[in-house]
Amino acid sequence: MSENQEAPRTAAAAHRLIVAITRLRHRLREEAGLYATRLSVSQLAVLTSVVEEGPVTAVYLAQVQHVSPQSIAQNLAVLKAAGLVRGERDPGDGRKTLIRAEPSAPRLLLALNESRESFLARAIDQLVAPEERADLERVIDLLERFAAADLDDKDTEI
Repeated sequence: MSENQEAPRTAAAAHRLIVAITRLRHRLREEAGLYATRLSVSQLAVLTSVVEEGPVTAVYLAQVQHVSPQSIAQNLAVLKAAGLVRGERDPGDGRKTLIRAEPSAPRLLLALNESRESFLARAIDQLVAPEERADLERVIDLLERFAAADLDDKDTEI
C-alpha cells in the first residue's frame, strides 16, 4: 500500500487511539474516586507536587506546573480550603511562604492511586486472556514510546 493510501488508515487509527485513551482516562478518574474529591486534575497535580517535593513556594509550583502564579494561587486556595495544604513562613526568608502538605494529602493521593491501579488490575485479570498478556505488554511498550517520542526530527526511521 502506498503512503497516500496508508494515510487515511493512520488517521483513523490515531482517532480511535485518542478516543480510547480519553475514555480510559475518564474511567480511571471515575474508578479512583477523583470526581468525588471535587478537586480538578490541575489541583491534584499541584497537590502531588507539594506532597512529593514540599515544602515549596508558590513560585516553584507555577514553574513546575507550567502555569501562571495566579493559577497556582487559585489552586492553592482550593487545596487550603479542603484542608490538604497550609502555608507557613520560610524560616530562612520570612518574605516567602512555604506550602506544606497536611497529613491527609498523601493519604488521599495514595487512595486515589490504589483505586486506579486496583481497577486496572481487575480489568486485566477479567478481560485479558493469558494468551493476550504478551500483546498487552507490546501495547504498553508502544504507548510508552508514543509518550516519549520526540517528533521534531521527521526523518527518524522506525
